[in-house]
Amino acid sequence: MENQKKIEQDLKTAIKSGDEVKKRTLRMVLSSIKLAEIDRGHPLSDEDVLGVLQKEIKSLRETISDAERAGRADLIEDTEPEIHILEEYLPQPLSDQQIEEIITQAIDQVGAVSIQDMGKVMKTIMPQVQGRAEGSRVSAVVRAKLMGE
Repeated sequence: MENQKKIEQDLKTAIKSGDEVKKRTLRMVLSSIKLAEIDRGHPLSDEDVLGVLQKEIKSLRETISDAERAGRADLIEDTEPEIHILEEYLPQPLSDQQIEEIITQAIDQVGAVSIQDMGKVMKTIMPQVQGRAEGSRVSAVVRAKLMGE
């Protein structure tokens, strides 16, 4: 709830200051948060709000990727500031070393010995890294460790 309140406060500030990009971006993410609350039937926790933020950032990055293929520099220019605004609400990203330590601890904790144990390891890791590391990046490291690379 704290993240959502901060976003709402920042939206009010953006409206008062006339910052159109920030206003548009924060309205978009608040709309996504409200939609997720309706879908789940209850207010979102801070972790859930982080998940919504990550989903929005991922969507914006996909938009940039599509715009690059289409040669739409104008769309890229509009989207990049939105990503930077949303990234301000995410916690400090984990370093590669921190991710490695978390993965090693999780592998030891669940007693994983092969790639078949990847699901157990990921289930243990994801709550610890949510909002601080991309799942695909974590998954790749876990897979490499379990395959002995």
